[in-house]
Amino acid sequence: AAQRKRLGVSRGFIAVKPNCSIQSYVPVFQALKEYGPKEAVICTYQAISGAGKTFESWPEMVDNVIPYIGGEEEKSEQEPLKIWGQVKDGIIVKATLPVISAQCIRVAALDGHMAAVSVRFDKKPTIDEMIEKLNSYEGRPQALKLPSAPKQFIKYMIDDNRPQTRLDRDYENGMGICVGRLREDHIYDYKFVALSHNTVRGAAGGAVLIAELLAADQYITKK
Repeated sequence: AAQRKRLGVSRGFIAVKPNCSIQSYVPVFQALKEYGPKEAVICTYQAISGAGKTFESWPEMVDNVIPYIGGEEEKSEQEPLKIWGQVKDGIIVKATLPVISAQCIRVAALDGHMAAVSVRFDKKPTIDEMIEKLNSYEGRPQALKLPSAPKQFIKYMIDDNRPQTRLDRDYENGMGICVGRLREDHIYDYKFVALSHNTVRGAAGGAVLIAELLAADQYITKK
């Protein structure tokens, strides 16, 4: 209603989707919400398709890593707080936790964004508790059995060398999240690695899923 008033329209609205850089770790924090994630240090390793490029159109990225992606670090730190925030008087009031410090790095991969995450909780869970929560987590898209929703949203991988971008980015047709290397950290509570497909869940597929959810909740109706 507030958006329609601001735009001066009586029907329709603009629905936005989350940035591709946060797709891998925000669902993990949501699955572990009962333990109260309160601080996180995150480094993302983002594919060139996130810049709308291929190796043919961006030959400088072949055999290269660029330690800067304009605007991504601020979005990676602030956008999750908007998602976990509240709307009051038509304005998004951001959550205050978790406090996130992010670095975003462009790597020579075609598709797939990976994040290396260290996190501290208000109530520290065990590793077994975390893995169980991740593997069993269901959001509303799963509960509603929406067409684009992954059946198992988050999968924990036990092999030390997984997830890998090339092997695991297409999990659940690119709509799922793969997590691995969960272990205790001597500064924070735990550290882990997470992977998402930036052009599927992080872009087109995620947008379709949002539209399906809006239709299921009757925000989108026939005229």
